[in-house]
Amino acid sequence: MLSDMTMPGFAELDALPTEELRERAFAKAREHHDVRFFWSVLKHLPDSDEAASLDGAPNSIGPTVDEAVALWREFEGRDLGAQEPLLRAAFIDYLSK
Repeated sequence: MLSDMTMPGFAELDALPTEELRERAFAKAREHHDVRFFWSVLKHLPDSDEAASLDGAPNSIGPTVDEAVALWREFEGRDLGAQEPLLRAAFIDYLSK
């Protein structure tokens, strides 16, 4: 049985600003307790020494979803520079699944 809700398509997601994509992707990841997603995003942030020290393994003593969100908040409002297209692609990919 198909759900009444349809997944947004690439064009619809690509039309959204990066911050909206981030909010949607983070909400989905929080709902699914998906630390791996947060880790994959955080390791691509510019100048992220703290993120580099996290190993992201789901069974390790390491980052939780809340810690990953807190780390992201440190980067909010900063220019993502050359990493923005990569992060947008990661958000769109995650939201498309």
